[in-house]
Amino acid sequence: MAVIGTSLLFVDAGMAKDVKPSFVPEERLEKLDTSKFTNPTKITNKWLPMVPGTRYVYDGTTTDDSGKSVPHQIVINITDLVKTIEGVRTLVSYDLDFSDGKLEEAELALFAQDDEGNVWHFGQYPEEYSKDGRFSGAPAWLAGIQGARAGIMMKAEPRLGTPSYSQGYGPRVNWTDRGETYQVGQEVQAGDIKYKDVLVIKETSLEEEANDAFQLKYYAAGVGNIKVGWMGTGEKTREVLELTRVEKLDAQEMSIVREKALALEKSAYKRSRTVYAKTEPMTQLSDPR
Repeated sequence: MAVIGTSLLFVDAGMAKDVKPSFVPEERLEKLDTSKFTNPTKITNKWLPMVPGTRYVYDGTTTDDSGKSVPHQIVINITDLVKTIEGVRTLVSYDLDFSDGKLEEAELALFAQDDEGNVWHFGQYPEEYSKDGRFSGAPAWLAGIQGARAGIMMKAEPRLGTPSYSQGYGPRVNWTDRGETYQVGQEVQAGDIKYKDVLVIKETSLEEEANDAFQLKYYAAGVGNIKVGWMGTGEKTREVLELTRVEKLDAQEMSIVREKALALEKSAYKRSRTVYAKTEPMTQLSDPR
């Protein structure tokens, strides 16, 4: 459930104007074995569980282009929709990003768990909107298309001292995010709850790492991401978020989320002709629980 921001305008997803594609050496990318995904949409990872019908609400602040700190909210909905990417059935997350009360981005993000318990990130379709609500871009990437590769969002057993890992690779839209286990066993306050034994993952990208900019994500066992912070002299957005609500959606609420996710996919087929339009439509889980 990665959060991205960009000021670039895109003609078509994966077809960025005046953007030189990124390049990450093969040895720094994850090797996907699609035969090791027996029950991929059942995501039970201790640090990043994804149960269909769960909504996570994060509130905090971020720094805008003028240097002003503004309210920021992220809403993540784990749907009961499935999309097949590179032969693997992935679970769809429908995410909304609000800046100063206005919708800045709506996104479909795709995840699957392998048989060892690692949660993989297979890509995303984000639609970005200007302050007046107009569509401004859709820098999508999906594994297997235009050189994009799946990456690991959360290891089954994160350990200190282990190498960083690719969280996915979308060279045409400069998606080069990486994660690394930074701290374990922390005590962290998020919202009204004090969590113990918290895992901290340090994330960055090629461009951010070169500028000494990092995002810190805090995870509590059985809950998932509870807090977002930052570090580094070059970090400009200085995003700080805390998990303020975890909601279990009822049938009606789930139906509304499903309809909105499907509407975003319908838009994706029109706007993302060279990426999303090359995939089969999402389907609904027969047994989301």
